[in-house]
Amino acid sequence: MAKISFNIALLSYLGASLQYFFYLVYRRRGLQLLAGITVAVGLLAHTAIIAIRARETGHGPYTTSFEVALFCAWLIVVAYGIAEWKYRIKDLGSFVIPLVFLILLYAAFLSKDAAMPIPESEARFWLTMHRTLSILGYSAFAISFAVGLMYLIQEHQVKSKKLGIMYFRMPSLEVLDNLNFQIIAIGFPLFTLGFLTGAVWNVKMDIPIFSWKLVKTLPMIAVWLIYGFVFFGRMTTGLRGKKAAKASMVGFVAVVITYFMHT
Repeated sequence: MAKISFNIALLSYLGASLQYFFYLVYRRRGLQLLAGITVAVGLLAHTAIIAIRARETGHGPYTTSFEVALFCAWLIVVAYGIAEWKYRIKDLGSFVIPLVFLILLYAAFLSKDAAMPIPESEARFWLTMHRTLSILGYSAFAISFAVGLMYLIQEHQVKSKKLGIMYFRMPSLEVLDNLNFQIIAIGFPLFTLGFLTGAVWNVKMDIPIFSWKLVKTLPMIAVWLIYGFVFFGRMTTGLRGKKAAKASMVGFVAVVITYFMHT
């Protein structure tokens, strides 16, 4: 059942990616509705996979690399749905859903074996909080990456004075810039809390700070610094526009590197 649900979700996101692309180009209302329905089907199947996995393993989807990829992709779809409903940016799906498809496609090649159960303890609580908050932050950063990409495409067309077919398909630069910051304003605190709860977990496990592996810790610090630069820069120096968009994209690349460092 889990395998069938996974395949339905994967194919649904692929189909929705194609539908959103054609909607971006041809602007047919029917394509947008069809893409939305296809994403909903994918999300239902995706939710079923997580529920089945949780029942089989007895814990949330945040222990193995497969579970993290599965959970992160699910959260991105949920976050996208909320952003679509709240901000009415119809073309966001053209940039977000293909990313979800790629994450799930990658997950298809990962081991589906469950990890050894972690005994109930205070340390387990902090580990759960660390992983959950970090993945929530990662998901927000993925949406920010998509919005940043949209901003750079739009900004390039405006500056070059060669308005392509997508110029009139996407929101204004101001709307995209504000949305990018609002998403980071949610993701950055979540990621920060994830980082701090991870440090608490290490303390509970009697792992000395100086024994942490730099190859794994430094990418996380880099992610924090990049998004902190955007978050605090907006509030203190008015950082916005192209620099903020580029930083959000570089930050997500650092997130991907961090994920692979921890697998």
